[in-house]
Amino acid sequence: MGGLRQLAAPFVVPGPSGVAVRTRLRQLTAVDEEVLRRVGAHLGALACRDLKRRCRDGLEHDAGAWAARKRELTPLSSARWAGAITKATHDQWALARRCALAHLQCLQAGVRTLRHRLALPLGSKGSKQAPGGYRSRREWHAKARRLRILEDRLERERTDWEAGTVHVVRGGKRLARMRHHLAAARLTELQWRARWEAERWFLQVDGESGKRYGNETLRISPDGQVSIRLPAPLKQWANAPHGRYVLTGRVAFAHRGQEWADRVAANRAVAYRIHYDPARGRWYVTASWQIPVSPTVPMAAALAHGVIGVDLNADHLAAWRLDLHGNPTGSPRCFSYDLTGTTGHRDAQVRHALTRLLHWARACNVKAIAVEDLDFTTEKTREKHGRKKRFRRLISGLPTGRLRARLVSMADRTGITVIAVDPAYTSKWGAQHWQKPLTSKNRKTTRHDAASIAIGRRAQGYPLRRRTTPPRAHRSDVHGHRIVQAAPEAPGREGPRRRLPGPRTRSVPPDAERTRATRTPTTVRGVRSEREWVQDPLLLTD
Repeated sequence: MGGLRQLAAPFVVPGPSGVAVRTRLRQLTAVDEEVLRRVGAHLGALACRDLKRRCRDGLEHDAGAWAARKRELTPLSSARWAGAITKATHDQWALARRCALAHLQCLQAGVRTLRHRLALPLGSKGSKQAPGGYRSRREWHAKARRLRILEDRLERERTDWEAGTVHVVRGGKRLARMRHHLAAARLTELQWRARWEAERWFLQVDGESGKRYGNETLRISPDGQVSIRLPAPLKQWANAPHGRYVLTGRVAFAHRGQEWADRVAANRAVAYRIHYDPARGRWYVTASWQIPVSPTVPMAAALAHGVIGVDLNADHLAAWRLDLHGNPTGSPRCFSYDLTGTTGHRDAQVRHALTRLLHWARACNVKAIAVEDLDFTTEKTREKHGRKKRFRRLISGLPTGRLRARLVSMADRTGITVIAVDPAYTSKWGAQHWQKPLTSKNRKTTRHDAASIAIGRRAQGYPLRRRTTPPRAHRSDVHGHRIVQAAPEAPGREGPRRRLPGPRTRSVPPDAERTRATRTPTTVRGVRSEREWVQDPLLLTD
């Protein structure tokens, strides 16, 4: 077992700390849509201006600069709108800062790998810990040029990181670059412009506990009436007192609707976000609030009814139920999904697969699901996998973060605990120790099914091997009969035990109550007589 890395201990994944539900804004009039467009465009322009100033401040930004930014935005909107814009700007800058650090670490790993391989002779073999040299002089030359490119990028990113410079695009860099490839995106300039403007609008605000219906700026009453506090330059569009505009349509949340209504009725904080979908021409509103994290269930209590091991793959979830002793029971299950198409389609496919998985877990009365703690942030580089483009595309398309977040949120509602385990060697050892023994004429066990068994056993604390062979003298009667793990060349190792004549030592004891009457034989000699045999007494004679 030398050369294997240290495995992390399994742990119970904590439950979600927030809730977000979405519904459609229906029955909007032309005036309602015009007001929403004007408010979103005006606040979006203020958000762009505030983000530009925040990026210019860099690492020198402090609480005083934050207050100054808010004071400048208040006359152009309101105090609460200004607070929402500055907070969103701060969160976006912090996210861009974390992404810059991750990109910097990825470049450092790539440069380190290239330098190592370029220093080795051509054609040298690699190992599990480090890759070998390049196969040809041509490849070595191409990688040497790429090393110079990555070193320049690394120096530029390191300089920006030390200076606190971040690169942020409101609306998304991908959508901004799509403007130069409209034909490939199958969009016209007007369609792209509508998407670009909608993504840059700003119509979101956090809630306030103690205020009416939990939000003073964007308010939704328990009966579904939506009202917005208009910015100062748009007061002429108000149709309600105190500079508010009330939409014609009403909303109703189907998912967690009663929970939202109870929270709004108690004047507890609820954050709202209104966004527009140009492709469908629809308006949506998203409500979100914080919830107390569910108490973590002890590992022993979660595993009291067994566990279901789940292996994540590119197109399906492979699952197998394990009993208390780590033995697979029943048949493996496969929950397929399709990750092609739009983001909404992929998210729906993941949710449907997880729903079927949780329904099966509840039907089996299992309270724990074991998954791998996957993280491919450092495993997708070209320098690590070289020509394995299909493999890099495969691991890049796996929805590891989204699937784990969805599973934790959905399992928390059903009372099922999610256990995360170290993903090291699960597929390799599962196929080595479990795939062949569980394959029969009527069932074909795949490598992914065997990996799900390895994941479940690791969550239970059992080794991934099926069984450890005891010493030869301890198997039975010192070198006696063979066990299940007989040598491959032993004759009859797969056949049944030989029937030994005579009484069985493990049969029912003689004093036990008989549960079945003895059957009467059909032969004449063995047939029972209805007369009772009685022996006459001896005659007494003189």
